[in-house]
Amino acid sequence: MTTPETEGALSNKVIITVLGGDRPGIVAAVAGALSEREANILDISQTILQGIFTMTMLVDLAKADFSELKDHLDELSQSLGVQILMQREEVFKYMYRL
Repeated sequence: MTTPETEGALSNKVIITVLGGDRPGIVAAVAGALSEREANILDISQTILQGIFTMTMLVDLAKADFSELKDHLDELSQSLGVQILMQREEVFKYMYRL
C-alpha cells in the first residue's frame, strides 16, 4: 500500500545481471563483492547456454550504498571480462512491464 510518505520513495532492492563467457569464479566474485558491502542476495538465478554465463540477482541494499557498489561492480566487470548491470528494482520493473 502506498502512502503519501512512501510514494516516490525508492526501494532498497536492485536487480543485478551478469552476462559473459563462462569461467570459474564469476558467482564467487560477484557474491563476495556484495557480501563485503553488506548487500543481501534475496534471490538468484544462473544458467550457462553454450558457454555463455547468465545470472540475475535480486539484492537488498539496506546497508549498502548504491553508487559505491555500482562503481565496484563496474570495476569487477572489467576484471572478470563480463557485463554487470545494476538497476533499481523500480526501473527494472518499469522497463520490462507487460
